[in-house]
Amino acid sequence: MHSPSEPGDEEIGTAERDALLRVARESIAHTLRTGHPLPVDPAAFPPPLRETRASFVTLWRRDGELRGCIGELEASRALVASVADRARAAAFGDPRFRPLSASELDEVVLDVSVLGRLEPIDASSETALLDALRPGIDGLVIDDGVHRATFLPAVWESLRDPELFLAALFRKAGISAPGWPPTLRAWRYQVLEFAEA
Repeated sequence: MHSPSEPGDEEIGTAERDALLRVARESIAHTLRTGHPLPVDPAAFPPPLRETRASFVTLWRRDGELRGCIGELEASRALVASVADRARAAAFGDPRFRPLSASELDEVVLDVSVLGRLEPIDASSETALLDALRPGIDGLVIDDGVHRATFLPAVWESLRDPELFLAALFRKAGISAPGWPPTLRAWRYQVLEFAEA
């Protein structure tokens, strides 16, 4: 969970979470039916869902296996529109997976992560970056000017050691030059995460 001081976080209660999960599922179903994105009118939703926020949507098979995950780091639209778009992208646009079929829709569980603000942290050395990172709490974005990648806080569940977490994120980003990249920048963030039952 990210800090309740984030604007609107305290207002994303059970009803708003349920609405976002419904929109995410309907976005996928609508695309399966029509081949087009779900039209979303943010004005039809409560104020917290109209706030400009970034999100990730993850699809899991019921056996716990990942089926797709797509998100955005920069907030540029209403949260409800972000979730609808990211759900569609996770189902049909994750390059690691074939597009979701209609027969699979009932076999996946949707997970929504609402991102807090990106907070710059010291990335001048591995030690400085690891010292600023809060295992189990922070998501992390790294950028060396050419490569960029992120891990959501949920990744700590499978990579509990901070050095392994960072090394895996470097691999994901494609940063493999020897030594510490002198141009590396990093940001941490927290999320409000919730999933279908």
